Amino acid sequence: MSAKDAVALFAGVVILVSLANRAETTPHVAAASPLSNASGTLPGLAPITSEQDKARARAVIARLKVKGRGPSTGYRRTRFGENWADSATGVPYARNGCRTRDDLLARDGRNVRYREGSTCVVIAMELSDPYTGQLISWSKRDPGEVQVDHVVPLAYAWRMGASRWPMGKRVDFANDPLNLLPVKGSANEQKEASGPASWLPPRRRVRCAYVTRFAQVAVKYAVPVTRADKRVMLAQCR
Repeated sequence: MSAKDAVALFAGVVILVSLANRAETTPHVAAASPLSNASGTLPGLAPITSEQDKARARAVIARLKVKGRGPSTGYRRTRFGENWADSATGVPYARNGCRTRDDLLARDGRNVRYREGSTCVVIAMELSDPYTGQLISWSKRDPGEVQVDHVVPLAYAWRMGASRWPMGKRVDFANDPLNLLPVKGSANEQKEASGPASWLPPRRRVRCAYVTRFAQVAVKYAVPVTRADKRVMLAQCR
């Protein structure tokens, strides 16, 4: 083999390795502010810090309607469709062949690795948890260490009027990336179905961004909030 042929062969191997690595991992993208992420397709939850952006956030929160919390009678997770099924129709990532949870892990994760032969199933990644600020090295060996949180919880929405929605709207709500954030599992479990008056992220710096994201989802789906929740939400962005 000539020197020229050897160089060409080496270059070809480098290209193939590069393509293989690209198939197994996804690049990390910096967290986005909710004010520039109305679709929910950008990763993470960047803090809102400037006075101008806080004013914009308060304007979103001010649009929320207020009502008392209704009963939870009849609520079940299945009222919002099968868990993480790719069956929504009116939201980003819908019907793309991947389960919603995997779509969100791929969106927010760094150094994402997929199951061999799959472009969907995430088996490992690193996550910068927006709620605690911790960097989590996650794999499917401990699946609950990272959970995908519904920013506006399904049970909360049910008590605020989702019980009267058509099924299609509930499925979209449960699978809308605007309403979904991969987070530290223990933080998600502490939150349960709470509104902002009862639970806020431990990381104080991200609280205005969190309530803004909560408000964006609630406005999009016409979910009212309690008076206490709205008061607390506005306070986080002052």
